[in-house]
Amino acid sequence: MSVRIAVSGAAAEAVERLVPQLINDLVASRLTGGDASLWGADAEDESSKRLGWVQAVSVSRPLIAEIYELRDTLRAAGVDHIVLGGMGGSSLAPEVITRTYGVELTVLDSTDPGQVMAALADRLATTAVVISSKSGSTLETDSQKRIYEQFFTDAGIDPLQRIVIVTDPGSPLDIGAREAGYRVFNADPTVGGRYSALTAFGLVPSGLAGVDLNELLDESEAVMLELSIDHPDNPGLVLGAAIAGTVPLKDKLGIVIDGTHIRGFGDWAEQLIAESTGKLGKGILPVVLEVDSPELSENLADLQVVRLVGDWDDTKDVADGEIEIAGSLGAQILVWEYATAIAGRLLGINPFDQPDVESAKIATRALIDNPSIPATPAFVVGDIEVRGTAAVVDGVSDLAGAIDKLVASLPADGYVAIQAYVDRVAHPELLTLRDALARRSGRPVTFGWGPRFLHSTGQFHKGGPAVGVFLQITSAEQPDLQIPDRPFTFGQLIRAQADGDASVLADHGRPVLSLTLANPAESLPIIISALS
Repeated sequence: MSVRIAVSGAAAEAVERLVPQLINDLVASRLTGGDASLWGADAEDESSKRLGWVQAVSVSRPLIAEIYELRDTLRAAGVDHIVLGGMGGSSLAPEVITRTYGVELTVLDSTDPGQVMAALADRLATTAVVISSKSGSTLETDSQKRIYEQFFTDAGIDPLQRIVIVTDPGSPLDIGAREAGYRVFNADPTVGGRYSALTAFGLVPSGLAGVDLNELLDESEAVMLELSIDHPDNPGLVLGAAIAGTVPLKDKLGIVIDGTHIRGFGDWAEQLIAESTGKLGKGILPVVLEVDSPELSENLADLQVVRLVGDWDDTKDVADGEIEIAGSLGAQILVWEYATAIAGRLLGINPFDQPDVESAKIATRALIDNPSIPATPAFVVGDIEVRGTAAVVDGVSDLAGAIDKLVASLPADGYVAIQAYVDRVAHPELLTLRDALARRSGRPVTFGWGPRFLHSTGQFHKGGPAVGVFLQITSAEQPDLQIPDRPFTFGQLIRAQADGDASVLADHGRPVLSLTLANPAESLPIIISALS
C-alpha cells in the first residue's frame, strides 16, 4: 500500500463500527464517481459543482508540460526566484509541496507591510510572481499584484514578463489579466480552493519553483485505486471514520509531524479540515502540534491525536488511542481530501461550502470604506495596547488579569485560538506563545497568522462549536506601504482585517483579547511573563 494507517482506542472502535456501513453505502466508489448526493439534499447543489478534485491527477497531467516550458523560459531570462501571492488553499498547498521537495518558494500570504516590503526587496531583478486566486477577486492578492506591477515597472521590468496568473476561467482576474496580456493558467472550476492542491493552484507555483510535478502526481496516482474501492483497507474510509466517528466525538484533532519527510503538512490539513467541517455549530478543529507540545501530556478526552510517521514499523504498536499514518506527500494529500469529504458525511454537514467566511470580508470592507479611529485601549502595558470584549477587559488593569479572564471563559470542551496579524517572516518567535498558552490553559491552542487564517480556520471560528476564545495580536510597526490605485495602505488593510474579524467574533459572542504591539520582539517576554 502507498499509505498505511494504524488506529487504536476510540479511533479503532469508530473504524470497526463505521467502515462496514460506509462500504455498504458504496461511499468510496460513489465519491470517486462524483455522486453529489452523498451529503444530503441540502448540500447536493453545491457538491455537484465541487467534486472535480477526485479526478485532479488526470486533469492536471497536461499542465505539466506548459508549466515546465514557462519555467525554462524564465530561467533562460535569468529568473530564478519565484514568489507566490495567494491566500488559503492557493498558498498552503504550494508551501507544503515546495518545503517537502526542498525547493525555494517565497510565499507572500500576508498584507503586513513589513512582510510585503521584505518580499519586494528580495532579488526583484530575478523574480517572477505567481498571483493565485480562485475567485479572482481576493482583496489580498489583488493588492499584491498591484504592488508588484508598480515595483517591476519602476525597475524597468515589464510586468507582463514577470507576473503569472492562476485563477478560475471567467473570473474577474482571468478576464482582466488576459486583456492586459498576462500569462494565465486556468484551474478546474469544479474544485474548491481547499481541495485544489493537485490542480493548477498547487502545481503552477511549485513547478515554476523547481518541484518534480510528475513525481508528485505519480504519488497521488498510486493511491487512487485504493481510495476508489469499497474495501475495509481503503485509507480514506479508515481515516474519515477515525477522525469523525468517535463516540463521544473527539472534535479536536492534534496533527503531529513525527518522523515523516513531509514538511508543513499540518498547516495545509488544518485549512482543509477546519473550513470543510466547521459549520452549523459542528466541526473538527485541527491543532498543529510538535512531538513535545503540552496538549500531548494532558490526556484530553476530546483530543484525537494523529501522527504522520516515516518508515513503517510493523513490530511497533500504535500509541494507545492514537492514529498513525505513513505515506508520500502526493498520496497523503489525496487520502486526507477523501477522509475530509467522508468526515462531512458522518458529521451531517456539507464539506464544500464556507458560509461564515464572507462575514469577516464584509466587516473588513466596511472598515476600509468608512475608516474609524481605533477604540481607546482598555489599558496599556509598556508598549502594548490592550483591548477586548467586555467580559475579558472590564475591571482589569493588567495583562495577567486579562489573560486570566480569557482563560477563565474557556468551556470544559473549549479551545484557544491565537491570531497573529504580524509579519510571520520577521517574527517567528511569536509561535512560542502557543505552547505557553497551552500550558497555562490546559486546553488545545491553535496558532494562525493573519490574515491568512481567515481563509482557513476563520470558518471554524464562527461556524463551528461556540467554545473558542481568542487572543488577537496586531502590530503597530512602521513604515507603511501604499497600495497602488487604492485609497488605503497595506497597514490600513491588515488593521481593518483584524478589527473586522474581532468585531464578527464579538458579534458571535466569542471572548476576544486584542493586543497591539509597537515592537513584537520586545513585547513577547512581557506576554510570556503574564501567561505564567
